[in-house]
Amino acid sequence: MEERDEPETEFIYCCGAATELLKFGPCRLHSGHKLLFVVIPGNPGVVGFYRTFMQTIHRLCGYQHPVWAVSHAGHCTPPDSMDLLDASWAADGDVFGLNGQIEHKLSFFRRHVPPHTRLVLLGHSIGCYIILEMMKRRPELNVVKAVLLFPTIERMAQTPQGKVMTPVLCQLRYLAYLPLFLLSLLPERLKAGLVRLALGRLPCLDPAVLQPTVELLAGDCAANAMYMGGEEMREVLDRDNVTIRENLDKLIFYYGATDHWCPVQFYQDMKQDFPHADLRLCERGFRHAFVLDAASQVAHMVVQWLPQDLTA
Repeated sequence: MEERDEPETEFIYCCGAATELLKFGPCRLHSGHKLLFVVIPGNPGVVGFYRTFMQTIHRLCGYQHPVWAVSHAGHCTPPDSMDLLDASWAADGDVFGLNGQIEHKLSFFRRHVPPHTRLVLLGHSIGCYIILEMMKRRPELNVVKAVLLFPTIERMAQTPQGKVMTPVLCQLRYLAYLPLFLLSLLPERLKAGLVRLALGRLPCLDPAVLQPTVELLAGDCAANAMYMGGEEMREVLDRDNVTIRENLDKLIFYYGATDHWCPVQFYQDMKQDFPHADLRLCERGFRHAFVLDAASQVAHMVVQWLPQDLTA
């Protein structure tokens, strides 16, 4: 494997919360960098899940453009030298909640991305909702394209999966904390074995997702993901048609054909409301959690969808 295929991992405090960055290409940007790809993950927002996806995009673009991913606040296991929350941070709101995660991403762009950098945003699941909110709250962001994969941008609690998970995430979440804590105490090797057992039924499982899944069992990470999930059920209600209409030429939507978080009816509704939008329905049977076994294939599609001047 070429050295440039290996990413850099960095841990920072953003809005006072431990945040993991995964970076292919330059780790620091300057005003000369004209284009940056940024992955806004789903939930759990563990950037390691997107390693193969990012690596493939970086390679297909000829290693010309940096490809970064920003974890959700608190959805990572920081090094021993860092706490999950910076004790010196003057808290201004709930950084682990859905609104806090949106502000967390905006703060990251303000502090770590030079102004006027052209952005290709790659969102997955709730990351698509976060991207639309970012574009709404900071229209000055120079977003040239936003690819929204399996977008959970409306009526989450009414979806087939949402109906099952809403009581779990909103009322029964605390019951899961004890088993999560006990799992976090297990030796790494045993946790890795349990993960392989749980995911082993997937015939094309990407080995790169095994370690991030083990890290997810660290305790606080999973608890923060569940807390954020509960807020998603309560707050992701009506589709933001105004923001979509204002940015229609920048948006690409990719819906799953068997996605229980975003049924095909949502795709049909979007097609009716926005007949000129770039809307695509999966024809290859990819699951909502595509990073488990189809990250490379989805990355190839994404690069094909983008204008050639962004990928050359």
